[in-house]
Amino acid sequence: MSVDQRPAPRASDLDRDALLVRLHRAYAEGRLDEPELDERIGRALSARTHDDLDRIAADLPARRAVWTPEPGVSGRLQVACRSEVRRTGRWRCPETLAVVAHQGGCLLDLRDADLPARATVWVLAHRSTVRIVVPPGTRVEAGGAGVSTSVTAAPAWDGVTVRVRGLVHRGAVEVTDRPA
Repeated sequence: MSVDQRPAPRASDLDRDALLVRLHRAYAEGRLDEPELDERIGRALSARTHDDLDRIAADLPARRAVWTPEPGVSGRLQVACRSEVRRTGRWRCPETLAVVAHQGGCLLDLRDADLPARATVWVLAHRSTVRIVVPPGTRVEAGGAGVSTSVTAAPAWDGVTVRVRGLVHRGAVEVTDRPA
């Protein structure tokens, strides 16, 4: 009696590309030297199945978990009406984010956030304080009525840029690279 074995799933170009990114990350972290990287890239490009890809990276740390947003938190609009909004820890910052605060407060802590290369934060605040904390080395471009910055670290030449545009009445928008 023969055992019916299914063939291993075929690897796609996207699967091979994901492994190439993982190999380059391992090289950048010092886990692979240049000859090992070259050899594994060659094997990855000719891999036909998922099993082939898995064998190439078997001795590397597991892939990072896929990030999922916490339930009930919207991404592009944050509203604080007589309340407070706090975005801290790991979260995905969209390229364009709007904050509306009326007699409330908002803290956007971008230090651990997944930031795009260029993010724009639009703020409309009435009798409210909106505080935005950026990672050190972030280039900040601020403008509008009532927007102030106190970023002390010099921006990295290839770093992230955060643009803050705001209109504030009897409140403040503060952008800083230092936690409170």
